[in-house]
Amino acid sequence: MALARIYRPSKTAMQSGRGQSRYWLLEYEPATRREPDPLMGWASAQDTLNEVKLRFATLDDAVAFAGKHGLEYTVIEPHARTPKAKSYADNFRYDRVRT
Repeated sequence: MALARIYRPSKTAMQSGRGQSRYWLLEYEPATRREPDPLMGWASAQDTLNEVKLRFATLDDAVAFAGKHGLEYTVIEPHARTPKAKSYADNFRYDRVRT
């Protein structure tokens, strides 16, 4: 039986927006270890399922897919964002904390 993990990806350091992190990913857990290829020396595994990433619009869709195909899955909940109120005028406040 295949193992999978369902998670919402975080944005990369190269992104300023969150457009690519609004979907849920289903990834298969690696079944075999990665070993160097004898010819080229690249790290590779015997199974190809670890290359599969499925995108879903909602968590329910991903869970339904895993249940329909008999996958054991783990859901990794995303961290909640903590928005920080920023104001340009705060840069010139008299009582602001200096770092």
